[in-house]
Amino acid sequence: MSRHVNRWVNSSVTITAGIFIVAAIIGFTLLPWGQPGQRFSGLWDAICSAAGLVYSSPANQPVVQADYPMTRVVVTPQMLSGASAESIGRGATLALRCTMCHGARGMSLANTPNLAGQDPIAIYKQLVDFQTGARKSAIMAPVAVGLSDEDVRDLAAYYAYLPRVTPESSASAGEPPQIVANGAPMRSIAPCGACHGTLESKPGAGWLDGQPAVYLRAMLDAFASSARHNDIGEQMRNVARGLTTEEIQAAAQYYAKLQ
Repeated sequence: MSRHVNRWVNSSVTITAGIFIVAAIIGFTLLPWGQPGQRFSGLWDAICSAAGLVYSSPANQPVVQADYPMTRVVVTPQMLSGASAESIGRGATLALRCTMCHGARGMSLANTPNLAGQDPIAIYKQLVDFQTGARKSAIMAPVAVGLSDEDVRDLAAYYAYLPRVTPESSASAGEPPQIVANGAPMRSIAPCGACHGTLESKPGAGWLDGQPAVYLRAMLDAFASSARHNDIGEQMRNVARGLTTEEIQAAAQYYAKLQ
């Protein structure tokens, strides 16, 4: 009886080990070579690629360059910190030309972004992107192109200084929708709150509370279609492409109602 059991155990272990070896050979050697666009200099490079490790790519492999202007702003948590009163005052003067769209106190009545209390890094980055063409806008580009770097910093400081004003007509937002609170893990979509939860959650990620729903929907659609492409590392584009129309609508409506 003992020999019979041992024979079955040995056979099971041998079969399992054989399956593991065959799967490893297929997964680490054959499958990497079958990926379109991949060129390896040898077997070791293919194994490293399958294992998620850095491998030495061929020296003559072409680097794919984007055919559109990309953002040049390097975002760090420390940038634009400690704005002076003089900077805020200069920004207030410059902001007089922005009131038609963004309101006298940074609160829009025209379905354009509310800027009062906004993250200064977010304002700075967007204005620079409008200047360089990384973000397209027939309205904002002519306004931003004539601003100096000091002007942009002053505007960012001024709008960040303004208190956020909640519209009196805004209703309770209720429970956050699934895409905002938890994302969609099976589609590799992080929750919106991971970046846009608070001003401290991610440098440069603008706060969305109370932003017009029309604007939020338009931006998510633009990211999804790549019409807007000034997000660093395609973060927003990768998220928006995986969202359904219903999820975009739910997220926009939720943030628009937040007080």
